[in-house]
Amino acid sequence: MLLANHPLLGKTIPGDTTSRLCIRAADDTARFSLRIDPAAVQAAGTAFGTPLPTRIGGMVEAGGRMALQLGPDEWVLIAQVAESDGIADAFAALHEPHSLVDVGHREVGILVEGEAAALALRSAIAFDVEAMAVGTGCRTIFDKAQVVLIREDKNRFRIEVWRSFADHVWGILHAVSREIALGI
Repeated sequence: MLLANHPLLGKTIPGDTTSRLCIRAADDTARFSLRIDPAAVQAAGTAFGTPLPTRIGGMVEAGGRMALQLGPDEWVLIAQVAESDGIADAFAALHEPHSLVDVGHREVGILVEGEAAALALRSAIAFDVEAMAVGTGCRTIFDKAQVVLIREDKNRFRIEVWRSFADHVWGILHAVSREIALGI
């Protein structure tokens, strides 16, 4: 469900004159938090319609869906908004103990793209984001906000953040983008 009060709706931080950095709100998506015994990961992947990764930090993308393993028995599942009910129904029919929680209402996505994307993220994340492999993700802290950081490509990161912290994260990224544009 697309929320009309999305805190970043229509916002973009345009790239600098060399297009080294662009920050924009990600399209709204269906988001789920899945907790399930790792022994049932294959059945969960069948219910989701995409295999689930089997190593912490691993990500699988297929058919417009993305699954990221955050912990030994924890995954984040992302899909198109229109697929939300179908995913919930498929898991309701799953004969394995699990918890599937729709978190689409609480989180928003921010895309940080370009040659200076990792530099921008280093301003508020304490670990070396440049060392993250493409196709991985983790839960981390951005300044004071808990986020899920996903490295989608060499120069493209996705931040999943609780909507209550979205303006805070956006404001820091906006300030950092100005500093990068000025070369400071």
